Amino acid sequence: MEKLLDQVIEAHGGMARWKSFSTLSAHLSQGGIIWPLKGKGGMLDEVDIKIALHHPWTSHSPFGGPERRTAVTPERVAIETVDGRVLEEVLAPRASFDGHQLDTPWTDAQLAYFVGYAIWNYFTMPFTLAAPGFSATELRAVEEDGQRLRRLEVRFPSTVATHSPVQIFYFSDDGLLRRHDYEVDISGGAPAAHYLSGHITVQGITFPTRHVIYVRDADGKHQPEPVVVSIDASAITLA
Repeated sequence: MEKLLDQVIEAHGGMARWKSFSTLSAHLSQGGIIWPLKGKGGMLDEVDIKIALHHPWTSHSPFGGPERRTAVTPERVAIETVDGRVLEEVLAPRASFDGHQLDTPWTDAQLAYFVGYAIWNYFTMPFTLAAPGFSATELRAVEEDGQRLRRLEVRFPSTVATHSPVQIFYFSDDGLLRRHDYEVDISGGAPAAHYLSGHITVQGITFPTRHVIYVRDADGKHQPEPVVVSIDASAITLA
């Protein structure tokens, strides 16, 4: 029998097709309490993204103004003009979050880092999980809202900017990613339950278009409010 991760990658379009593309672009409509909590309310309500599929790089635009964009890797955050002139640069950005809790305000560069690595993770999963340095173990299946969900516990390599070193991914019987659990280390280890739905197939690759993230309770459940982050993706294009 194929490993669960192999089945999942095939359900999302297959590794060969994924490797035939190098970039992804999309429009995001975003909400949730995190943005005003961090002092950035309204800044990323409507934003365009571009990511590199096979190495961690993300750009958001506009970013705090119509002529501003970001360029984010694990080692560097840059806020630029649309013609590439650097307005602000931060190296080793993760270190700037030392001591942060869920309600600690962010600078613009910290916001850029968070959304940069998070969006790269969300839009490259599950394919990135098969990359060198990742290790995955299947856990027992669970049932949620009448649906059986198979689970993978994944350990991330230290070279990948992500929420936490160990994360759990939940897949329905059709192989699609439906839930993602993690702790947000740069916000004091806040536990998250991230639900994914509205899957569509774009150029042969299947993506969720709706992301809703809640604070995860100790029993693995969550309250219906507050929504920490909501993301609706549209105009997804691969190149």
